[in-house]
Amino acid sequence: MDNPLRPLNLGEILDRTAQLYRRSFWLYVGTAALPLLFVLALAIPTGAIFIIPGIAGNGAWEDNPLAVLAIVLVCLIAVPIYLAVYVYSYAGITQATVSVHLGEKPTIRATLKSVRPRFWTYLWYLLLQGFFAFFVPTAVAIALVAPLLYFMSLPGVEFPSRIALGFLVFLIAVAAFGVMLWLTFSYALGMPACIVEKKTAWESLMRSWKLSQGTRGRIFVTYLLVIALAFAISMAAAIPLVIVISLSTSFGNGASHSSTAFVVTEIVRVVMNFVSQVLLAPVFMIAAVLFYYDQRIRKEGYDIEWLMQRAGLAPSQSQAAPAGFLGFVPPSSAAAPGASTGEFPPATPPDNVEGR
Repeated sequence: MDNPLRPLNLGEILDRTAQLYRRSFWLYVGTAALPLLFVLALAIPTGAIFIIPGIAGNGAWEDNPLAVLAIVLVCLIAVPIYLAVYVYSYAGITQATVSVHLGEKPTIRATLKSVRPRFWTYLWYLLLQGFFAFFVPTAVAIALVAPLLYFMSLPGVEFPSRIALGFLVFLIAVAAFGVMLWLTFSYALGMPACIVEKKTAWESLMRSWKLSQGTRGRIFVTYLLVIALAFAISMAAAIPLVIVISLSTSFGNGASHSSTAFVVTEIVRVVMNFVSQVLLAPVFMIAAVLFYYDQRIRKEGYDIEWLMQRAGLAPSQSQAAPAGFLGFVPPSSAAAPGASTGEFPPATPPDNVEGR
């Protein structure tokens, strides 16, 4: 590891994030571009289905059964492919950050190749994370809001009661959104744990829940900084759009010219959004890996464990656990109490500093 192993404050983590990003810029950009390139390649024919009929004057695309069927088929084929590409990108960026943080120099090809053996575990982890962080709060909020909306729609409900019920619906929506953010930050360290410690999907969720305790506020601040950076880049990207619209308005008239200007504006907007998303996608993932190592140093004395491993006094990270069905590991058979295996117990470091 090419930096001192010690607890870092938020400013040092952000500075370290910028250093890693700058040092391996093309590695991160190339890995982050995979799902976005797929979306961009998919958006071109899909956009043609929407735009070309309107430009040609053939009516809306909803009136064309073949266009509707094409969109449905594209969605059915594209969603699984996008999930697979996203898993490779997300896990690849995390694996690349782990390698770069340890002083290695990985390539894009080697990084993506390292994802393949545990692809299904990473996919199942992302699905579990999405289920608990987004689907569960949304389902609970809908279950609470639906009766309130029903009572609001009754003809005998007075106006002040409708206002009160509407305000209650608003509070439930805000609470659900807050729970989603809290769960997202609680599970933000799961992918690094899944990759570094070779854990299963469910174990990674529980591991992230434990490690993120005490640092969720710092993760939240980092997330806000990434959003602010994204807003600044989007504002800067809006300048070319304004220039294109101004020039198209000044130098031409007519329906054909307006349609051409619209297509050019959309192309510029899509390209600028693609560039900004590729540049920003790795930032939070890099920071998550640094938060993971920082929490392990604070809670478990990982700095001592690492020095022991380098000196050959402790075993290295465990081998990958079998993924099992959907990422769950079947329970292993335990020896009977008091039974002797004839072997010494493994010399593993304690789980926390107090146990040393």
